[in-house]
Formats: sequence, C-alpha cells, structure tokens
Amino acid sequence: MSSVSFNELLDAGAHFGHLKRKWNPNMAPYIFMEKNGIHIIDLHKTEAKINEAAAAMQQIARTGRKIMFVATKKQAKDIIAEYVGAVGMPYVTERWPGGMLTNFATIRKAVKKMSTLDDLINSDQWKNISKRERLQIQRERAKLEKNLGSISEMSKLPSALFVVDILKEHIAVAEAKKLNIPTFAIVDTNSDPNAVDYAIPANDDASKSIAIIVKAMCDAIQVGLNERALDKDKVEEEAEEEVAEDKKEEEAAPRTGRRKRINEGENASERQPRRNVRK
Repeated sequence: MSSVSFNELLDAGAHFGHLKRKWNPNMAPYIFMEKNGIHIIDLHKTEAKINEAAAAMQQIARTGRKIMFVATKKQAKDIIAEYVGAVGMPYVTERWPGGMLTNFATIRKAVKKMSTLDDLINSDQWKNISKRERLQIQRERAKLEKNLGSISEMSKLPSALFVVDILKEHIAVAEAKKLNIPTFAIVDTNSDPNAVDYAIPANDDASKSIAIIVKAMCDAIQVGLNERALDKDKVEEEAEEEVAEDKKEEEAAPRTGRRKRINEGENASERQPRRNVRK
C-alpha cells in the first residue's frame, strides 16, 4: 500500500482550509494555525488519518465487499471516475438520488430497467423498432446511465461509503448513518469530523488534494483485492493438494487389503438375506 507523504500533501495544497469565520469548532484538533484569516490544516494528522482509513479500506476490499464513492462536485467527478473505476468499485458523480441507500429496492428496479433496455438494444428485435422509438429508448437509457452509472452492477448495499465534501453530500452521509454503514470522508475546516467514522482532514475543494487522497484509498483497495485473489488461489491449491494426496494414498494401499474389505462387505450383504430365507 503506497502511503502519502507530508511533502506530497503540501504540494497538493491539502493544508489550505476555509476562512476562520466559516470554521467548525470540532475541527480544532486538526488545525495547525491561522494565516491571513485562513485556517491551515495539520498535515501530520492528515497523513495519519489517510493511513488509518486506507488500512480499513484494504480490509474491506480483502473480504470482497463493496465501497461506494460519492463526489458530485465538479472538481472531483473525473478523479472519482478514473481512480475508482479502475478498481471496480461503485461511484456516484451526478446528483445523489434520495433514498439511494435507504430505499435501495427502488433503485434496484431502475437498475433492472436499465439492464432490460440493454438487452433490447443488443437483441435482433432492435432492428424492427422504428427510428423514433429507438431514439426514445436510447435517451431513457442515457438518463438512467447518468443517474445510476457504476452502481448498475450492485446487487446489495455497499459495506462502506467514501465521500468528498460531507456538507455537499450530507444526504448520502445521513442515509449511511441510518443504516450503520461505515463512512469515510475528506473533511475540510468548515465541516464536522464527528459526522463520519473515518475523517481525513484536508482541503476538499482543490482537485490535486482530492486526487492524492482518492488515489491512496484506491491503491489500498487494490492491495486488498490482490490479497483476496491470492487467498483464493491458496485455498484452491490446498484443496487440489489434499485431493492428490488422498488419491496417492488410495493407490498405495495393498490390493489384497482392499479386496479383503470388499469381500467382507459382499459376504455381510449376502448373509443377511439368507437368514431371512431360513426364517
């Protein structure tokens, strides 16, 4: 797992907070100083929190569970799509549909509808549909894709939520909290770090700051996925070795001994009917 250094965070501008008058008092432990009316975040604590969150994400990914990333602000959309898409995790970069988590059954219906449209578009029946109807279907499919995106393959609720800017995504955080889903987030000086389980104090407006933290999370997830694959291969290898060992022992057993056991079994099965006949 690649850790993020203090200098990398500094170069990315992760230390710049909001104006002092906009601060949240609960962020006091993570603020290093004030400069020109702007709070400066303590990057040593940011570094520690990144490592803590990354370790937790690695463990979640290792167990095969999903982590949903949420970032609808302009400067974070492309970053999320690039890094999170590469590790195969679901993400939301457009408007957060209310009830995405708390009313997941309804969302699944929309996902199923999108899958049905995909099947129709790829079928032979598609050629027989009029041009106007095809255009309407394609527009509906595009709208569903925009709203649902990568969550179309989710069959159940995610095991964790990662959020960029908890003030903007407060609905997503509230839904996750209601369902006891662990939450990870980049938290700026104007936000309450107590609102999430794993708060990473950093600038949540600068694209470089967002990118370096999201990349660290995705690197940790990839490590977890790799470990899961290795564990699976190891289990399969052990099972194959056990089968091979059993077969080897069976072949090495004396033929006379095996024949004797077979004969004993046959004699026992023959004797029972004979006793019944005598009766």
